[in-house]
Amino acid sequence: MWWKALSVVLVVYSLLAGMLAPLKPGITRTNPETAKSGQTVTVQVFGYNSFYTRSAANELRVWLEYDSLHALAGQDIKILSDTSLEASFLFPPDLPNASTSVLLNAILDHPKDGVSLLPGAFELVKNTDTAAVAGSGAWNRNPVGDLHVIKDFTFPYRNVIYESIRNTYYHVPMWFALMFLFLASVISSARYLRNPTLENDRRASAYAETGLFFGLMGLVTGMLWAHYAWGRAWSNDIKQLMTAVALLIYFAYFILRRSFDEPEKGARLAAVYNIFAFASLIPLLYIVPRMFASLHPGATGNPAFGSQDLDNTMRLVFYPAIIGWTLLGFWMAQLRIRYQRLEDRVMDLE
Repeated sequence: MWWKALSVVLVVYSLLAGMLAPLKPGITRTNPETAKSGQTVTVQVFGYNSFYTRSAANELRVWLEYDSLHALAGQDIKILSDTSLEASFLFPPDLPNASTSVLLNAILDHPKDGVSLLPGAFELVKNTDTAAVAGSGAWNRNPVGDLHVIKDFTFPYRNVIYESIRNTYYHVPMWFALMFLFLASVISSARYLRNPTLENDRRASAYAETGLFFGLMGLVTGMLWAHYAWGRAWSNDIKQLMTAVALLIYFAYFILRRSFDEPEKGARLAAVYNIFAFASLIPLLYIVPRMFASLHPGATGNPAFGSQDLDNTMRLVFYPAIIGWTLLGFWMAQLRIRYQRLEDRVMDLE
């Protein structure tokens, strides 16, 4: 059927595009990362996937920004390599607010690479030694402007996760596929309770099996991602715990099916259990995790659709990946249903 061919095309497309498209240039760190007000400091900026030598030093612009009204422009910019440069900053004697320290964003504008940003890259501490405050600089008003916006097929640079951002196209679609398959399973269970035919029971079981497989794949890809980004594959994060509980609930579904000598009784009770199992997914995966602090992004919203997590280029791969993996999951479930039909015929169950 056409949708099977479509699933293969979309999965292959998401694999190729997801792995081959480059990341946009970014800023990994600054050195030093802190200074006191009233000082003049030479700050090194280290880039990722950047090509600073493609332009002259006078074409580059660097800022340390507090907000849209307070920023400092770097002076005497020197290019050290493709991934490093340095600039001098004359820090004013006063901070832009009444606190003892502020975090400044590092912004770099390159005519060919575009704009790079590292939030909270630099800490400026108020100098309490008035005799040591020699700076006479002032905060610039609205200094960041006329930025070079490069539009090409590249994925956004995100500090900490770097290249692992590509896992978005595999880890997240697994959970979408799980939800669609479990939804198909619970619909088949409801149909079985109204019309207890073997076909409805087969479909409920096959969709649940395939959904559980995608759930395990989502858990594994998430653990690999966590190992890279958080330093540990399993950190007892609330979303990890709730995911494990949800999968155990569906493991119990298959145990229940095989706990009765009478297949019809087991199928009927499993159908009822399946309805409650699906109902538990909503609080376990979408409500409870948002009630607690979490390392996982999107703790206060949907990470799959937030503007901070996806840009338009990523959506060109992300949405096809969801459709492709979901259709592939239904194809796998259909094969499982056909296999079960053959097995039932051999066992003379129909």
